[in-house]
Amino acid sequence: MQAFTVHKGLVAPMDRENVDTDAIIPKQFLKSIRKTGFGPNLFDEWRYLDKGEPGIPESARKINPDFVLNQPRYKGACVLLARKNFGCGSSREHAPWAIDQYGFRALIAPSFADIFFNNCFKNGLLPIVLPESIVSQLFDECFGFPGYQLTVDLERKVVRRPQGEDRMIASRGMGAIAPSKMPKGVKKARRDDTDFTQYAAGGEVWDKERPEGLGKPKKLG
Repeated sequence: MQAFTVHKGLVAPMDRENVDTDAIIPKQFLKSIRKTGFGPNLFDEWRYLDKGEPGIPESARKINPDFVLNQPRYKGACVLLARKNFGCGSSREHAPWAIDQYGFRALIAPSFADIFFNNCFKNGLLPIVLPESIVSQLFDECFGFPGYQLTVDLERKVVRRPQGEDRMIASRGMGAIAPSKMPKGVKKARRDDTDFTQYAAGGEVWDKERPEGLGKPKKLG
């Protein structure tokens, strides 16, 4: 995954709550000892009408034309828009591997499962938390406008819509810090950082907006 400070890309909407890691990459594909080759099997049971097994080429599979990622208007999407509790279930790192290797660079949702969230940072994906009301608006716009794109601006800490309106990434308890693979100087961060402008500059950040239930603020870095 290449580093970026600003990324603009086509959005694909995953309009389901509680998408678990078994749906993201089914268990039969976890047998591989490699960390590559998982992209074709992302959301395998939804993308295809036949049962997938390791070693079966994508060209031999029966595509589900109704699944969102198989629709022509979302071909080449690199920003995945999701509903709450995305990435729940088992802790398999294969889930972010598959998402990354499919071609997504950023994920936007009202919430992510904790382990999945942290695994994204370890594996070069950027999970972005926005308020549920804003995510719902983005879904409406994505469905309503073919070719809908969003811009993720790490330095300005915003998600920018096509209209040019800025939407703050950090709402509350947001961990939108890119891992070390991303912009130069940005270190890995634990969840719930709220100021990645300082973090990108190598500064020390205190999480001042941790949601209830996540304990006392901790010094990051």
